[in-house]
Amino acid sequence: MDPLATNAALVIIDMQQGMHSPALGRRNNPEAESNILRLLSAWRQSGRPVVHVRHISRSPTSVFWPGQAGCEFQPALQPLALEHVLEKNVPDAFTHTGLERWLHTRSIRQLVIVGVITNNSVEATARSGGNLGFDVTVISDACYTFDQTDLSGRLWPAEDVHALSLSNLAMDYATIVATGEILAGSHTAFRQDL
Repeated sequence: MDPLATNAALVIIDMQQGMHSPALGRRNNPEAESNILRLLSAWRQSGRPVVHVRHISRSPTSVFWPGQAGCEFQPALQPLALEHVLEKNVPDAFTHTGLERWLHTRSIRQLVIVGVITNNSVEATARSGGNLGFDVTVISDACYTFDQTDLSGRLWPAEDVHALSLSNLAMDYATIVATGEILAGSHTAFRQDL
């Protein structure tokens, strides 16, 4: 990962109340929210840009169907007035949202991605970001997923789904690091706020 730029954007994906729905099943990484909060605090203190992505589903059975509480951001992760909020209807936060233009207009080339779910919206957004030429980092312990049944009926634990998704991204699309690594590696970048 390149040194963290003063305008590196923290992209928080789909941290909405619907993610707490029991219908989604068992998840991994119970510390994800606290790690996202640590990163968000560091970004806010350093004045770096933050992008909050909200999924608005086209499926009436989704926890993100418009008009439900599930669409709302989790209380601890509410955007501040100056932070960018965008809505998406598909997993990829670049598709039909104006995100790429928003980033280019501000000369932002580094993206630090966190949120949910690892193997869906996080992976889709990181892949697009990498393909579009952005320097993408995904924070492994600031995202999570759920148990998943494959097409043959085998149930995969969330930990395995998460690990494979991050491995896929590490091949060509993104750098994968933990919260502590990016905060420690960026110690000088955040030092003025300590």
